[in-house]
Amino acid sequence: MRTNRLGLLLSGAALLLTAPAAAQTAPATAAAAVTVDADPALWVIKKGDATVYLFGTVHVLKPGLSWFDEEVKAAFDRSDRLILELPDVDEAASQPLVLKLATDTSGVPLTQKLPAADRAAYEKALTGLGIPTAAFDKFEPWFAAINLGLIPLLKLGYDPNSGAEKTLLAAAKKVKKPVAGLESLEQQLGYFDTMPERLQIKYLGETVKDLPKAGATIDTMVAEWAAGDPDALAKTLNEGLDAQPELGKLLLADRNKRWAVVIDDLLTRPGTTFIAVGAGHLAGNASVQHQLKRYGITATRVKY
Repeated sequence: MRTNRLGLLLSGAALLLTAPAAAQTAPATAAAAVTVDADPALWVIKKGDATVYLFGTVHVLKPGLSWFDEEVKAAFDRSDRLILELPDVDEAASQPLVLKLATDTSGVPLTQKLPAADRAAYEKALTGLGIPTAAFDKFEPWFAAINLGLIPLLKLGYDPNSGAEKTLLAAAKKVKKPVAGLESLEQQLGYFDTMPERLQIKYLGETVKDLPKAGATIDTMVAEWAAGDPDALAKTLNEGLDAQPELGKLLLADRNKRWAVVIDDLLTRPGTTFIAVGAGHLAGNASVQHQLKRYGITATRVKY
């Protein structure tokens, strides 16, 4: 599922939903989850008195995956600070900003902006999810795409509250570990909001096409993440990036280059930092680790 995998692995801000249809869609109620061991990939970089851990996350997970243990937990406990894509965001307080950026001020309903060939499929997808066909007419296409990509997963039991960032943030708060963000919420949402409208419409169209595969694709991605297989994850992700190279450059490659600069600076300061970002940023040829090589920095995979 090309578009959805981009949001779930490359942007935590994609989970801040505000449309009524999305806000009312709760994760499916399931029986008590069976705990399953997971061993996601972890990397470490050491330089003098500085240490940086790199950990890839999935922003929505089903309850029951036991990943915050073993070397991941030990590395987190050894760290002086936690850095996520976003700082600790007050989701309720952030809604006015999300609405401001997501609202379309052109006065043209979204359904009228879609090519005639795509409009029927879009409206059918909304109806299939129990959403009025005009639900997103006042919003920009990127916002509709993110909602349509996430809502089916919520119905399947995937939950942002079970996502890796939520767990790490709660653990940091418990021990009063400082938390910072690589980006601001406005900056992350801006990646979507400033996309040319033609690209936003393509993003929405691809999302609609791939909705029938939503469950199978996220299951595959989570299994690859849980198995600590970034190569397989990169292959899965690249299937989406091949279809939308402009979106991949904006959400993945360009951001990884900027984050490599931040990490290079962190390695000039004493202390240990635990950095957790969407797993897609730590997989493939455009990964953060690859960008760090420009600075002569090598990230070593932690074995466990």
